Amino acid sequence: MIIRALFFGHYRDIVPSGELALSLPDSATIADAAAALATTDLRLADILSRTRVAIGADFATPETPLKDGDELAFLPPMSGG
Repeated sequence: MIIRALFFGHYRDIVPSGELALSLPDSATIADAAAALATTDLRLADILSRTRVAIGADFATPETPLKDGDELAFLPPMSGG
């Protein structure tokens, strides 16, 4: 299956285009997608411990199964003042 990973906040420094396509096995989860991302750039190795992940408009957990065509959004914590 092919999924699309979208990156926001400081992750755009790592992935300037803001997105990557990943080819994953049919039984893949969000954790599997994160492991695949770590192979593209080691700075993404801890992405699940530092972000919230959404599939479409719904937040998800690392165990959430993926399906072909899903869009994963990696959302770093926000801060402000």
